[in-house]
Amino acid sequence: MSDMNYNPHKEINLEDRRRRLVFRAWHRGIKELDLIFGNFVEANKDGFSHEDCEWFETLFEEQDHEILGWVTKGINVPEKFQGPMMDRLQKLDFMTLKAK
Repeated sequence: MSDMNYNPHKEINLEDRRRRLVFRAWHRGIKELDLIFGNFVEANKDGFSHEDCEWFETLFEEQDHEILGWVTKGINVPEKFQGPMMDRLQKLDFMTLKAK
């Protein structure tokens, strides 16, 4: 019998999850998203809970061009991604960037 609610990421400790998230944030496929997410995740990862990591892991499964539209407010954000974290991303107006 399979568990439909099984989440393999839940078995990873929080520090390893954050480290994996940083890698995925810097390797999006669109340079603009690499810069936005790489810098944002790296700067804020120490405060991320398991739930925050899960939110990003789910977001990163979506198409890059859609994510970019949501973050830049070019297209409506789906309900499952609306909330405080998306609000923070949409309000970014300045951050010190570092390229990888």
